[in-house]
Amino acid sequence: MGGRDKAFLTLAGRPLLAHAIEALRPQVSELLISSNRPPHLFAPFDLPVIADPLPHGPGPLAGLLAGLTSATTDWVVSVPCDMPRLPPDLVARLLEAALRKDAPAAIPSDGEHTHFALALVHRSRREALENHLRAGGRRVGDWLREQKAAVADFSDAADCFINANTPADLRALEARFGAVRPLPPLFGFAAWSGTGKTTLLERLIPELTGRGLRVGLIKHAHHDFDIDIPGKDSYRLRKAGAEQVVVASGRRLAMVVEQPAAADEDPSLADLLDLIDPSRIDLLLVEGFRHEPALPKIELHRMSLGKPLLCAGDPSVMAVACDEPVQLPPGLPLLDLNSPQAIADFICGRLFPSG
Repeated sequence: MGGRDKAFLTLAGRPLLAHAIEALRPQVSELLISSNRPPHLFAPFDLPVIADPLPHGPGPLAGLLAGLTSATTDWVVSVPCDMPRLPPDLVARLLEAALRKDAPAAIPSDGEHTHFALALVHRSRREALENHLRAGGRRVGDWLREQKAAVADFSDAADCFINANTPADLRALEARFGAVRPLPPLFGFAAWSGTGKTTLLERLIPELTGRGLRVGLIKHAHHDFDIDIPGKDSYRLRKAGAEQVVVASGRRLAMVVEQPAAADEDPSLADLLDLIDPSRIDLLLVEGFRHEPALPKIELHRMSLGKPLLCAGDPSVMAVACDEPVQLPPGLPLLDLNSPQAIADFICGRLFPSG
């Protein structure tokens, strides 16, 4: 996935992790997020975050061990975040299979493949799993076979086990199951006020359109912005009380929607994406929304402002564009803030590698 955390990639306008949470919440009494990333990155999901209890990141089994150690229930189910269409009765059927076979664990089969990444395990197996890991065991399937895990038949729900391993997989899921129209690729720009986001975009957009891309833009603004000119018909009619005003001509169309005065809450990025016509653009740029966890971003950084880097606490930052050399986390590209060509090269290389 180009180094991006799968949990924050989007399907139907929402992070993959959100889909997994939504599917599991009605099926269990407690939810935990297993991750070694800083817990504050998952703050929007309002769930406990547990890290691997063993050093050196020994793979998915360590996440299962974390769950068996932290959970307060007798049974723990572990699922990956890249399967957004989990069966609504996943846990019940796994538990039924385990109890029927008097087994300490259960895994699903879709009729062709056994999915070891989705496992229901009894807490009594925590010590056995820890010993397995300390002895160097890493393969999920090997350990579950040792436990003689029961196999639950899900051949009637094979589509529920399709996962997203590549960007192509994610696009296929969106086209097949997405609840909204497939959107064009998104790329955001995050920065402290005064960095010059709009100035850069004024130079970047012509660079991108010159490469044959149709570009759209969503911009976060302050509360009382106005695009109407006082005295014009649209302004007068909106001020008269019309909550939605559409102005159209053969060349241009604009729509102004009044938000309820009591709301005083910014619309989410997902809400605004619903307004976009994806058939008319190839790339959607987003200015602002720097706290959006699922939006791949370039951070714009100007040293003279004396502000801290945002990338340290945001896994969705793909690169930093700065006006001076700056020390970045390992593997994070440094771009020239004053070169829209270099920034366009980076975006196109990430989103359109074959183009």
